[in-house]
Amino acid sequence: MTGTGTLGLLHTSPVHVPVFDGLRDRHHPGLGLRHRVDENLLARARAEGPDAVAGEVAAALSALVADGADAVLCTCSTIGGVAERQAAAAGVPVLRVDRPMAAEAARHRRIVVVAALRSTLDPTVALIAEESGPEPSLIGTVVVDGAWELFEAGDRDGYLDAVAAAVDGAPPSDGVVVLAQASMADAVDRTTTSRPVLASPRLGLAAAARAVTARHTAETDGRAED
Repeated sequence: MTGTGTLGLLHTSPVHVPVFDGLRDRHHPGLGLRHRVDENLLARARAEGPDAVAGEVAAALSALVADGADAVLCTCSTIGGVAERQAAAAGVPVLRVDRPMAAEAARHRRIVVVAALRSTLDPTVALIAEESGPEPSLIGTVVVDGAWELFEAGDRDGYLDAVAAAVDGAPPSDGVVVLAQASMADAVDRTTTSRPVLASPRLGLAAAARAVTARHTAETDGRAED
């Protein structure tokens, strides 16, 4: 899909920058990206709760819009809901990276959510429940003990291996496995399970690219009519 316009991305880790650059290059050539990384947002959200960083998130979104973003994608599941609620104030579409993944997961009756951070579980489970509608899915959860410490230490292989092992060892079901954090996406290729394993970056970027194209096209058409 060839895209036009500019997408702002709000990250809480610099590791996401090359991931989304690569996905853009493969699937959305022509889409401009503006990255903003603030690791303190996740640290504070974990310690004080996501709502504690609402002001900082709003400021980060405003900065991305000022830098030319037609839409913004928040790649952190812990603060995604906070970012999404700022769309009206930001004046552009604000998307959370895990909503398209949650919508896909909600098509299944049984879901296992795997997370490296306990703070990510509640927002992810709530999002899936929201997407499930009147017939909620049965959602189980798994926290990968010690995985986040590996991530913070820069041991990417150890982190992904730990996540993959947790996925393969998750309680048996006929449903789907959801990786709650964008940083876990590459663990999909390291699993041996026969169950579908969903990760958020590709699906989230695709949804954001559509939002950018729609807004950019509307603005272009509006200028042509003036």
